[in-house]
Amino acid sequence: MESQESQESSLFEQAMARYQSGAPAAELIDDFVAITEAAPRQSSGWTCLAWLLLLCDRPDDALRSARLAVKLNGQDPQARINLTLAMLETKAKGVRDQIAVVQQVLAVAPEMGNELKESINDGFKRRPDWPALLKVKSWLEL
Repeated sequence: MESQESQESSLFEQAMARYQSGAPAAELIDDFVAITEAAPRQSSGWTCLAWLLLLCDRPDDALRSARLAVKLNGQDPQARINLTLAMLETKAKGVRDQIAVVQQVLAVAPEMGNELKESINDGFKRRPDWPALLKVKSWLEL
């Protein structure tokens, strides 16, 4: 019998594999809702859920998920980028502070820049000409 932790991990890996193989973001939202319900203290599930909600133009829901992801792991630059995007799209205050934290993380761990570039490129593939993402990309010079 699988442990609960390995079931959650397996569900996450399966959902990520489906996303990476091109499944539409809207089809994966329920999977990531289930993942965050099963493991509410895992920031990665909230980070992914926020990204999917942003791709589906649901910024208010994304803002809630992104805030939780950042609260659980403040050093995750992707969580901060998602929060920034949701803040831009909901006209929330504090965008500059989030960008500053991502810039600090990239200064200390420049290798994370490649992951963020991939994520940004993926965002443009799935949501071309995304105004908030264009701003974030230029601010971070990625």
